[in-house]
Amino acid sequence: MTVHARIAEVTERIVKRSHDNRSRYLDRIRADGGKGPRRSTLACGNLAHGFAACTVSDKAALAGDVVPNLGIITAYNDMLSAHQPYETYPELIRQAARDAGAVAQVAGGVPAMCDGVTQGQSGMELSLFSRDIIAMSTAIGLSHAMFDAAVYLGICDKIVPGLVIGALSFGHLPAIFIPAGPMTSGITNDEKAKTRQLYAEGKVGRAELLESESKSYHGPGTCTFYGTANSNQMLMEIMGLHMPGASFINPGTPLREALTREAAKRALAISALGNEYTPVGEVIDERAIVNGVVGLHATGGSTNHTMHLVAMANAAGIKLTWDDISELSDVVPLLARVYPNGKADVNHFQAAGGMGFLIRELLSAGLLHKDVRTVNGTGLDGYTVEAKLNDDGTVRRDAAPAVSGDEKVLAPMPKAFQANGGLKVLDGNMGRAVIKISAVAAERHIIEAPARVFNSQDDLQAAFKRGELTGDVVAVVRFQGPKACGMPELHKLTPALGILQDKGLKVALVTDGRMSGASGKVPAAIHVTPEACDGGPIARIQDGDVIRVDAVKGTLEVLVDAAEFNARPLATYDLSANQTGTGRDLFAPFRALVGTADTGAHVFGS
Repeated sequence: MTVHARIAEVTERIVKRSHDNRSRYLDRIRADGGKGPRRSTLACGNLAHGFAACTVSDKAALAGDVVPNLGIITAYNDMLSAHQPYETYPELIRQAARDAGAVAQVAGGVPAMCDGVTQGQSGMELSLFSRDIIAMSTAIGLSHAMFDAAVYLGICDKIVPGLVIGALSFGHLPAIFIPAGPMTSGITNDEKAKTRQLYAEGKVGRAELLESESKSYHGPGTCTFYGTANSNQMLMEIMGLHMPGASFINPGTPLREALTREAAKRALAISALGNEYTPVGEVIDERAIVNGVVGLHATGGSTNHTMHLVAMANAAGIKLTWDDISELSDVVPLLARVYPNGKADVNHFQAAGGMGFLIRELLSAGLLHKDVRTVNGTGLDGYTVEAKLNDDGTVRRDAAPAVSGDEKVLAPMPKAFQANGGLKVLDGNMGRAVIKISAVAAERHIIEAPARVFNSQDDLQAAFKRGELTGDVVAVVRFQGPKACGMPELHKLTPALGILQDKGLKVALVTDGRMSGASGKVPAAIHVTPEACDGGPIARIQDGDVIRVDAVKGTLEVLVDAAEFNARPLATYDLSANQTGTGRDLFAPFRALVGTADTGAHVFGS
């Protein structure tokens, strides 16, 4: 099957736009990717420091110039359910390396914070910037010239994008990402959402809410809804950085451990010391980035990736734009219904056929580039499989199911849930924004209503509790962008806005902040750029202005006379309270340097 004309066209446009940057990037990593162990460049004193704490046998191996050394970058901590399983991975990886006649060392740790814990709290204002800290921490871990390849242990929202950016800064090293998998299913997402809404209405108390949340988030592994964490795992697989079929296997299972051991051995096999040298900077090319965007659309993935994918691509010298993402959305159908886009969770998605089924369906329609490099050594057709466990504890791969196990969760191409992807880009006199429509009912794809302007999410919550929001409304929440306060997620607003919508009102959210990867049934034009703090038009909106959010035409407009609107002064807001305490004062340089949402909201320059 030849690649779809639009996919080819957008890819070629990205290639041309990126040519100079990409060429410089490839020249650099190829110059760094010479033969022989990396540590051969170290003086004896350097090397002695590098293996001082190793076992006698590992020291002997590292003293020579034959044995490869595998670096482990880990986001382990035992407070976050998704990362807790990583506690035991380093020893599994070290033993797998020894079995392969090699050595593995933990090169460094990176922070891992959880938007679920910090939602609505001041700590959330560090969340987006934690991605760039993770990238820098990764680079520090790999800076010792001790490693011939690396594996990356990370799974959640900012962690995987940060690890990818860091890995690409060492693009001459092969890289495999090792997931920990989702927790087993708890109560249904509908039950959880209902209790949240009842709590917002004051009909149940905190004890009932906590009981419900604890039955949903109940054990090791990622949250099971399809937010940014699970979108990350989809991306790593469809972009060829996971071993095939690895994304959604539950923690603590024999298959999960076997996949971890296999990934470690494969990372060593694709180092420059072997015959299949596969540097990560060449795996992540323009085609792989387009495949990632296609996967995001086909699954109704996280809005956060309209920034993360742009930032990851930039780290490889590739210029991805929101226009590219929007054009691809027009031709990629929605094939998955996982909460908040449906009632199922990722375990149901996996049971229905998972990534192997999804990739095969997209390949069959020419919507993915098949001829890409992957860590598996195959093209993307090598990922149309399901991982299974052999009796001897090794991994085998069977062809993905020919038929979906549940077409209400994972559809074949002829029965796609909708003709286009779950993400749209909006343009208009309010700037540019992103909207996720895969979970929004069709009759709400266009909302026109008077604005109610808030300068913080707390102000909106207070107005809701006072009973002030009684009519159709476009809630404008501004001064939430990266320059203002680090661009926190505003998912805490979902229950209140959902209640208003359920009363039959026309409701939408417009913000220069982020919504969660779990953006749901309320239409939300997010990541508005330029942001209010940067002189964006959103700073001119006043209460009562009629705003039209049109996800069909892709527009975001304030219906005010242009001359009058442009003559208005820009609103200001005292952000001093958002810039100190909870570590926020340490991030002042990031707020000063950060780019716009549509260029990835990163601090690393062009």
